Amino acid sequence: MELLFPLLILALLVPMFLGIRRQKKEMAKTAELQDSLNVGDRVLTTSGLHATVVELGEGTVDLEVAPGIVTTWSRMVIRELLVEDDEEFEEEDIDEIVDEAAADETPAVEKAPVEETPEETKRRLDTE
Repeated sequence: MELLFPLLILALLVPMFLGIRRQKKEMAKTAELQDSLNVGDRVLTTSGLHATVVELGEGTVDLEVAPGIVTTWSRMVIRELLVEDDEEFEEEDIDEIVDEAAADETPAVEKAPVEETPEETKRRLDTE
């Protein structure tokens, strides 16, 4: 019975210690990533924004979120560095894919609902 209290304290402190240790490792990894940013890197922010690094400041980073649209963010919002695929599409390839997809689709003509009289509806349903 005398050993129950120290074991209980130990059972509570060990998971807390391991959690704090894991959190410190993650914070160090994130800080290292934020310090290693270069112009031209593709990044993901904590809010889920995909962007390209345009300029680096002391505590800020300018991100291009769309062609010609640059916004300034704190370096702390950078969550991860995105790695581009080796197989990149050129603009011509994308145009060909879009043209092929458009050729495969048959144009859907939307018809406005036609008002029928009850007799026409009965005739139409009887023939179907």
